[in-house]
Amino acid sequence: MKLDTSQINLRSVQTRAFDTKDEKKALRSVISTLQDFDFLIDEANKVLGLVSATRRTDWLQMTVTVRPKGETQVLVRANMEYNRKGVEDPSAYQKFFSYLEKSMFLTAHEVD
Repeated sequence: MKLDTSQINLRSVQTRAFDTKDEKKALRSVISTLQDFDFLIDEANKVLGLVSATRRTDWLQMTVTVRPKGETQVLVRANMEYNRKGVEDPSAYQKFFSYLEKSMFLTAHEVD
């Protein structure tokens, strides 16, 4: 299997590191952010650090994984599909991660 640079670039757009070691809080923030974007949660698995969701209005699907990175960070990777085709537009991922960052800040400071 061979990875080309476009796949590597896409992975870098789909992935963000966050300064927290609390995977459970990060997963809760992911779920909250997806719900804020009108997604319905299809599956959430805290053992695997996986959340799958669908937005029924336009059938956009997202899968988000959360895993530890070192001692003080978690790595969050989002994957979007529209009409069974991967979304490669960086702005879609930037928007999601911008809202997720705000949600994680609020969760960390216990603001509801």
